[in-house]
Parts: sequence; C-alpha cells; structure tokens
Amino acid sequence: MRDRDAVGRARNARPRDALGRPLPRGAAGEPVLPDEIAVTPDWAVATAQDMIDNGRPFHAHEVLEAAWKAAGPAERDLWQGLAQLAVGLTHARRGNAGGAVTLLRRGCARLAGYAGTSPHGIDVDGIRRQATGLAGEIEDAGLAAVPAARLRLSLTR
Repeated sequence: MRDRDAVGRARNARPRDALGRPLPRGAAGEPVLPDEIAVTPDWAVATAQDMIDNGRPFHAHEVLEAAWKAAGPAERDLWQGLAQLAVGLTHARRGNAGGAVTLLRRGCARLAGYAGTSPHGIDVDGIRRQATGLAGEIEDAGLAAVPAARLRLSLTR
C-alpha cells in the first residue's frame, strides 16, 4: 500500500535503492526529490543527465516527471517521453529486457511530435536515435550482451 498525504494523493515515503526499488521502512535509501518540487527545464535537463550518467535513471525519471507535471500543455509529451526513456533505462539496469524495450520505444513515440526541434537544448532527434538503437540492441542481442556503459542516453548534443 502506498503512503498518502492528507488529501489522499499517493506519496513515495518509502526509502529506495539506486535503481528505485523500495527498501524496508527505516532502511537508509537514496535521496529522493520532494513530491511538490518546482523545477525549471534547464535544471531538469542538467540534473537528469547527471543522474543518467551516474547510473541512476530511476532518479532521473523523477526529475523529468517533475518537469512534466510543471510543463504547459505544449511540452507535456516532451517531458513524459523523456521520463519514459529514463524508466526504460531503469528496467534495463534492473535486468528487465522486455520492459526496457517497451519503455524506450514508448518514450520515442511520445517524442515524435518534437522531431526536428531542440526545446531547452534537448536533442530530440538524437535521443530518439539513441533510444531506438538501444532498444534494438537489447531486443536483438539480449540485455546480457549490452555493456552497462551503453545503458545511458545523452539528452543534449
């Protein structure tokens, strides 16, 4: 059962490991973002990239999700797509090849409406190529054949 705030919204109060898996209550976990954090697009891109580069895609997903929740209607699919790509990387790092491929492809599809653009310095075409290639590599060769260093994406050029 998830923790809820006073008005019934789900909250992530349980500690989590580096890949976002819940730990027992009271365990020392990774730092997490506050549920209602206000983020700027530039901060979200830089912070998410740092987390991806450091093998923490689940936490990058949380940053990108915060940007998605704060975005106007014209950019919600952008941030949701990026968050889905981070979840795809999370599945890959957890050893779930099927989940990785599904979320990488779903994120790419969500970003399709931004093809040819670079909002907030995000290389939409480049990240879609990277994610599509990674999904294909996982599907063709199997997750065990993909080095951990390949389980990352570059959000900007």
